[in-house]
Amino acid sequence: MENSDPLNLTHYPLIRSGKVRDIYDADENLLLVASDRLSAFDVVLPTQIPDKGKLLTQIAAWWFDQTRHLNPNHLVSTDISSLDLSEVERKALRRRTMIGRKADRIDIECVVRGYLAGSGFKEYAASGTLAGEPLPAGLRIGEALPEPRFTPAIKNDDGHDENISRAKLREIVGMDLATTLEETSLRLFTFATELSAQAGFVLADTKFEFGWIDQRLCLIDEILTPDSSRYWEASSVSPGYEPASFDKQIIRDWLETQPWDKTAPGPEIPPGIVAQARQRYEDVLNRLSAISL
Repeated sequence: MENSDPLNLTHYPLIRSGKVRDIYDADENLLLVASDRLSAFDVVLPTQIPDKGKLLTQIAAWWFDQTRHLNPNHLVSTDISSLDLSEVERKALRRRTMIGRKADRIDIECVVRGYLAGSGFKEYAASGTLAGEPLPAGLRIGEALPEPRFTPAIKNDDGHDENISRAKLREIVGMDLATTLEETSLRLFTFATELSAQAGFVLADTKFEFGWIDQRLCLIDEILTPDSSRYWEASSVSPGYEPASFDKQIIRDWLETQPWDKTAPGPEIPPGIVAQARQRYEDVLNRLSAISL
């Protein structure tokens, strides 16, 4: 397991350390390093998930490659051999690093939902709406929406993103960009849904981030990993029931049973629970990679 602290790289200054990723300056590029850190309820826990950073990086790189024909993205390479690194640094960064072009980030989370789950279901249960827009009555948790819905949010690096309506998005970024973000996100989601189905998954929802690179709208950050997407076992999907997702949900569920006030540092997670969470990340990578394209 990798050390959870950000590295002090000799030639690449640390720009930002998030809950999971550390970002370094590499001239016209960024180094996006995925750690094994584990967060839940906005708290970075003392326990890590072994190889989580490597698995996330491989999943994101696979999806960036598969979606490149639909929309350009920032990924240059996951090969760090050309970087000016010591052997210790190279070993620490291997297989968990994406080299990505710098972009002028659009501070909007472009969320697409195909099923009622999570905060989307909570809003629907309270008001019959999703992102402030009405849905048909009588839908149940875990049920497919009549059609995928674009439900944007204002990105917040320090806490929960703020869900907004499409009308609010148009006020913030203008009609043209709002339309482009929605159409692009829905097109990507439809494609990803079809590929995920070939691996036996239902892609319930996901989020995309975009930025401008050389005046082109590009996908940035990461894409369609279990940290940004809700993957369900296709055979387990049934209206009225929210299946377990292929991510750290098992850890959240365990934490909910503990006498913890959801402030740092949080409890240590039992090894058996950690192993199950790691296996779910690995299952996503293995099953997607096995698709015959």
